[in-house]
Amino acid sequence: MPDIQLGAHTIRSHGVKVARVHRHDWVILLLLVVIEIVLNVIEPFHRFVGAEMMADLKYPLKSNTVPFWAVPVIAILLPFAIFLVYYFYRRDVYDLHHAILGLLFSVLITGVITDAIKDAVGRPRPDFFWRCFPDGKGVYDNVTSNVICHGDKSVIKEGHKSFPSGHTSWCFAGLCFLSWYISGKIRAFDRRGHVAKLCIVFLPLLVAALVGVSRVDDYWHHWQDVFAGGLLGTTVASFCYLQFFPPPYDIDGWGPHAYFQMLAEIGNGQQSSNTTTNHLSIRSSEIENAYTQPVHDREMGVMGIQDTSPILNAMESGRRL
Repeated sequence: MPDIQLGAHTIRSHGVKVARVHRHDWVILLLLVVIEIVLNVIEPFHRFVGAEMMADLKYPLKSNTVPFWAVPVIAILLPFAIFLVYYFYRRDVYDLHHAILGLLFSVLITGVITDAIKDAVGRPRPDFFWRCFPDGKGVYDNVTSNVICHGDKSVIKEGHKSFPSGHTSWCFAGLCFLSWYISGKIRAFDRRGHVAKLCIVFLPLLVAALVGVSRVDDYWHHWQDVFAGGLLGTTVASFCYLQFFPPPYDIDGWGPHAYFQMLAEIGNGQQSSNTTTNHLSIRSSEIENAYTQPVHDREMGVMGIQDTSPILNAMESGRRL
């Protein structure tokens, strides 16, 4: 496999080529975005909430410690910034493209699964009482004892989306992917025992965990919601990373699969070119020998005839005597 110098495959030289090869993946990403938007628009399942269930749903209605707009910043823009830093160091568009593609797939697949489950389950949030009855006066059906909410519809709708935690799943999807990425780049599992590398790898996971803890502290989620969201995001991120990169403990764990496939294709092309050149050289030698041999034979034949002339002359003289 040939060695490739840094800067040989940049955005300007190979960016369009790499994106064109994965154009179907980008189309699927757009489809996931559309599905995510639809899942946020539709009404979730309104699970039965009786009067006796409200004892666990009367936590105060608080604002978010981590606002909604901060989630994409943490889960997407922060890893993207790390990818860019590494790109400016190595100038490898294969690594940049596949890191971005894998990250977006990780976050969007996690988001679609999370919101699909949210809409299907319809679990009420810990602060559901104050969402349903902002004045603190509960109203229930006389027959079923189900709640009859009179709060803001959008607030009530959001109150039925507790399981699993979207903040947590998104952050774990993005930051767990980043942890995989960093572990491959710094070769955290090179069997040299540098624990400091593991501290760097675990740092993004710590940030994601703190986001999950904030959801419980803000009474927007039960602890089971956060646990499920973290598990979901971690699982999807792991699958998406290994789709584009070797495991970090692999000898080639520092680069994407596509990069090494490209190197293999270049090596095979050079080997094929050398084989063809050698074959042509052999054929040329054979042709040259084929044309040279008759000339050589003819020369030897003439020399043979010239060499026998004295003998023939002697024999002729004998007959005359």
